[in-house]
Amino acid sequence: MSSSIETTYQSARERYAAIGVDTDRAIEAVGQVAISMHCWQGDDVGGFETSAGLTGGGIQATGNYPGKARTADELRMDADKAMSLIPGKHRFNLHSMYAETGGKRVERNALAPEHFSGWLDWAKSKSHWARL
Repeated sequence: MSSSIETTYQSARERYAAIGVDTDRAIEAVGQVAISMHCWQGDDVGGFETSAGLTGGGIQATGNYPGKARTADELRMDADKAMSLIPGKHRFNLHSMYAETGGKRVERNALAPEHFSGWLDWAKSKSHWARL
């Protein structure tokens, strides 16, 4: 498979070169851009406030697809995989509805840093992420 990918890329590189595009330079430039991933991209704006997710719609960007993240751990694993395939530095945007409350209902105005400690530990472990 690797050989077929390399052959295909070589063909694409030649086609782009014919119109003046240096693909190696383009890939290098993309590697300098910080890519932001939003938490809701991994679970269709469901969050973890209730086991039912959001009610009333929301963006519904991806639908009820099989395999979508059901827990914060699954979402972190999915984000890790996606980011491993994207060159460059990364950012992860997190919304309050992704707090980890141990299954207890916590009003958003009562959320505290400990409800995000799993996310903080995960983010701190990412040396290839963009820093503010």
